[in-house]
Amino acid sequence: MGQLEGKTAVVTGGSTGIGLATARRFAEEGATVYLTGRRKDVLDDAVTSIGRGAVGVPGDVSQPGDLDRLYETIAGDGRGVDVLFANAGVGEAAALAQVTEAHLDHLLGVNVKGTVFTVQKALPLLSDHASVILSASCWTGEGIEGFGVYSASKAALRSFARTWANELKGRGIRVNAVSAGTTDTPGLDGALRGAAGEQASQVKDALVSRIPSGRIGTADEVANAVLFLASSQSSFVNAVELFVDGGTTQI
Repeated sequence: MGQLEGKTAVVTGGSTGIGLATARRFAEEGATVYLTGRRKDVLDDAVTSIGRGAVGVPGDVSQPGDLDRLYETIAGDGRGVDVLFANAGVGEAAALAQVTEAHLDHLLGVNVKGTVFTVQKALPLLSDHASVILSASCWTGEGIEGFGVYSASKAALRSFARTWANELKGRGIRVNAVSAGTTDTPGLDGALRGAAGEQASQVKDALVSRIPSGRIGTADEVANAVLFLASSQSSFVNAVELFVDGGTTQI
């Protein structure tokens, strides 16, 4: 019996990186996993790679109508939601002088608005004692140049975890945040290119130098932490921020 045997899980942003690794772990542990992603071809490849237990529902979390379609699909299959990993997010660099309305709208639209409605619209389907996990970031308190809007958007998610854990305690629903550090994903490479162009490799080396573990993390390592928060192994863990960052924020 897997840790999530017979459970239904939702992973937004499940096409690549941490989302894909987590969806795969959930499926391995016996869950039926509904994945979302904006690019249907990439999402289809992710579902195929996971195999049994994976269901793809294309959509953009910043579009409430797409979230409605996701939950309508789940309800139409006669399922509730036992685990929700609100993982979809974007990271783009822009120093204060370079911030545009489009940059602000994009990051807040996906990272903040998208997370709020991902969880809000799931409420009717969430099982009592369900687990909700928000994808925050270890960089929210570091003041890294060029990532002001991104860091602020992720700091909001840490605040939501506290508030929503309190608001949903009557149903026994736990809400936690997982804050990954520098992790080897396609999103990291894209963000670094935006921040430093041809100097992206130097920026990555600088980030590694700040990690006590001496290396960048893997998506699978973050997925293992998310699985812990999703499972009964963490039944008395609520409203926390679990850092998976090789010690970056702790030393």
